[in-house]
Amino acid sequence: MKMMMMMKVMMMVMVMVMVMVMVSEGSIIEQTCKETQDFNLCVSLLNSDPRGSSADTSGLALILIDKIKGLTTKTLNEINGLYKKRPELKRALDECSRRYKTILNADVPEAIEAISKGVPKFGEDGVIDAGVEASVCEGGFKGKSPLTSLTKSMQKISNVTRAIVRMLL
Repeated sequence: MKMMMMMKVMMMVMVMVMVMVMVSEGSIIEQTCKETQDFNLCVSLLNSDPRGSSADTSGLALILIDKIKGLTTKTLNEINGLYKKRPELKRALDECSRRYKTILNADVPEAIEAISKGVPKFGEDGVIDAGVEASVCEGGFKGKSPLTSLTKSMQKISNVTRAIVRMLL
């Protein structure tokens, strides 16, 4: 009888410890995201990645850099589709394609390497440049850009990522 009672108590303690760990993990993301300009976007992006719950600040920055990479790939695919649908935009699309390829092939790798090696200043440079490249792309359209939504998303993600990278400085 005593053994059963002790097992129940031990189980309750284990459950309480697990709950405390889960609350603690969630608070790492929330605490970090409170220091960004867009708390809700930050929490949403980091909670959507299973690595987020166990990551430190560097890990959170790397997750967001992966989000920049994913959005860049999505935008390049959109640009490629627009060549067929909107041939009159070829010049602006060419410029955007170059800009987004720069993000994918230079800015993202620079940021990943810098964060991974503990040199966050260079990581910040890559993240900032991703937002700048997206803005320059957007500005290349005469009139309404078909990429405005994706550009705004890139700018927001870049700003959130930059805030987290700055915590590493």
